[in-house]
Amino acid sequence: MSNGSPALPQPCSAEAAIAMLPASGRIAIGANAGEPSTLVAALAAAAGRFRELELVQVLSLGGGALVAPEARGHFRVNALFIGPAVREAVSRGYADYTPVFLSEVPALFRPGGGLPLDAALVQVSPPDAHGWCSMGVTVDVMRSAVDNAGRVIAEVNPRMPRTLGASSLHVSQIDALVEVDHALMELPSESPDPVLHRIAGRVAELIGDGDVIQAGIGAIPDGVLARLGDRKHLGFHTELLSDGMMRLIEAGVADGSRKVRWPGKTVTSFVLGSTALYAWCHDNPAVEMQPSDITNDPGVIAAEPNVVAINSALSIDLTGQVNADSLGHRFYSGIGGQVDFIRGAARSPGGRPVVALPSTARGGTVSRIVGTLSPGAGVVTSRGDVHHVVTEWGRADLHGLSVRKRTLALIGVAHPRFRDALTAEAKALGYLA
Repeated sequence: MSNGSPALPQPCSAEAAIAMLPASGRIAIGANAGEPSTLVAALAAAAGRFRELELVQVLSLGGGALVAPEARGHFRVNALFIGPAVREAVSRGYADYTPVFLSEVPALFRPGGGLPLDAALVQVSPPDAHGWCSMGVTVDVMRSAVDNAGRVIAEVNPRMPRTLGASSLHVSQIDALVEVDHALMELPSESPDPVLHRIAGRVAELIGDGDVIQAGIGAIPDGVLARLGDRKHLGFHTELLSDGMMRLIEAGVADGSRKVRWPGKTVTSFVLGSTALYAWCHDNPAVEMQPSDITNDPGVIAAEPNVVAINSALSIDLTGQVNADSLGHRFYSGIGGQVDFIRGAARSPGGRPVVALPSTARGGTVSRIVGTLSPGAGVVTSRGDVHHVVTEWGRADLHGLSVRKRTLALIGVAHPRFRDALTAEAKALGYLA
């Protein structure tokens, strides 16, 4: 056996790598902070040589060049979770949205799945002495993509941290290697306004010592994490690792010591936040990267006791149906991991699934708690799955309640100015006598 370094693919330009893609078919593109921005720019610049090439991606933080008017007819973006860059294109029918649980996406890329891939575009770290790159901050659905795509094109960036777990990708799997050196995309933490501050405080009241937490993107999760400095032995099993989680781990508040699976480790599928967070994850044995069919598997989640899953909503009706992906008929975001974690936390011994939302929208002029959802509004989480609903006005635990009792509980956490109207509507609907 040779002890020499493995042969690397000959580096090439982004333009030459993009020329290797088929003119039509389907490719997956890494998302979040792992989006290969140089390859995406080269792909957009070469739009004219493609015909309805399907581009599958989760949350893109890029600028939307792939859905620009000049890209129509050449690319067809298929968003598995809608971000700002593609929202308008989806709403106008120029791009697609596929509603799917994040836990089930990896299976779609495998043989027999619904989305076989001709190629995958990813961003990775430079290879080590043994030829292993790291997928760094984004493993999620891209682990399956690189393992199952017909061709893998990698943007190799020395600023990508080498993360541990299921993030390794050998150079022998890479068909084209493009050397880059640029900062990873960041997502600053949000400072909650007074309403979100109150919601975060109420959610934090549900979290005790030793709990295992899942929290996503936004001011409410950030606010909750900022209030947990006096807890002990917290753990994280989450699809997203954020700066707020890093701070609790560094402070010794979250040591994961009471976790059943991966004790002492934070399990996540992607990392999104600051450059300091990415540097902290580099070669950090406390961070265990796993694909989303592991992190988001309700059975895996349920194996941990005392899981607190914190999710959000756009609106919720008086029976407890949660709309989280659309504004009426207009698709806004996606299903993501909400149902995965709500169901996993519900089955966790002592678990607490939480849906947290402001009681109003549009400057306080409309209630987010409604008698019936708007026409076209999608039910992401069913009324049977919902447990805790938290607004700035309180907490309603709907689990096991009749429609009459959950109606009263939800009216109780609605904004006071809408409670009389909601009561009247509930009576008209037959929920209350």
